[in-house]
Amino acid sequence: MSALTDQDELTPELQKAIQEIVDSGFTGVSLRVHDERGQWAGSTGVAELGQTAKPPTNGHVRIGSNTKTFTATLVLQLVAEGKIGLDTPAAGYLPEFGLDERITVRMLLQHTSGVFNFTGDYYPEYVPGIVWSGQEWVDNRFTTYRPQELVELALSKPARFEPGTGWSYSNTNYVLARLLIEKVTGRPLAEEMQRLILGPLGLSDTVVPDTSPEIPEPYAHAYYRYQDKTVDVTRQNPSWISTGGDMISTTQDLHTFISALLSGKLLPAPLLAEMCTPHPTGIPNMDYGLGVFVLTTDDGGTLITHNGGIAGHGALMYSTPDGGKTLTAALNYVDDAALSLAEAFQKATQKLVKEVFGGGQPTQ
Repeated sequence: MSALTDQDELTPELQKAIQEIVDSGFTGVSLRVHDERGQWAGSTGVAELGQTAKPPTNGHVRIGSNTKTFTATLVLQLVAEGKIGLDTPAAGYLPEFGLDERITVRMLLQHTSGVFNFTGDYYPEYVPGIVWSGQEWVDNRFTTYRPQELVELALSKPARFEPGTGWSYSNTNYVLARLLIEKVTGRPLAEEMQRLILGPLGLSDTVVPDTSPEIPEPYAHAYYRYQDKTVDVTRQNPSWISTGGDMISTTQDLHTFISALLSGKLLPAPLLAEMCTPHPTGIPNMDYGLGVFVLTTDDGGTLITHNGGIAGHGALMYSTPDGGKTLTAALNYVDDAALSLAEAFQKATQKLVKEVFGGGQPTQ
């Protein structure tokens, strides 16, 4: 593969696709595509409201739930090292929480534990959890929460279903995964992430922030709107979401990570196969493995993906199952409690994915 640089601009079709995302209401988008011919990167929109500069093509962004893919990979690496059993009850590692003994490590990574989602959940009516939107969140966005607090809040609510009998996306599963990693290794999550993923892959622009509100330069700004106020929330303490979505990265590092992961550089083949084995979610054409969504495209192809959004920042990460072709993107926008941009975002993203992958890679 030829070593192309960021100066290899996006095709007119891709530029049009990201412009449509900005036209739908987003502040800015930067996109990176890698395939067998090289790489293309570009951006559109603005990095900051009221300014004219475009978002940096490789700026830092809060990647939201893409954090889950890093975390699941780390757990599976510790499975490979013999420190964690994938089908071992999580309660054996974390006895302090009184977890249901039937919940295994696999169920945490797969979202089949039934544990309440601490950011709010449905029974089927909505039950709120920790405050993460509205003026109350904006006013308290530098508050520190410890992972144990988030888990205890979740466990104070009834389970969604019996362990292993359903699927429900829950940030709590991944905070438990973090605590599990720290318990079995005796080291902070950030150190283990550095040892097993960030260091070996040279991901020097990827950060595990814990409670730090800072984001390295360069970056596009993130915003939150409530009532008639729009607030810059680029700096915030992400401990309210913890390993559910706190990491910071760039489109280049996300490409390097997902490509290395799926081409077999981080996990033994049997564990990578387990990670990408689809479990039904009830979402059309979108199943879940262990820390990744397994997407079936319109013509029956398969893509491995995880996307994430957190208070005005978002990240996309898509790949063919062999890691050979990837799409990664960073978004900045004005968020609000109604998630007003969700539908427009979904439509524009689908168009972008179709433009890059066509139908995706046929399932073997």
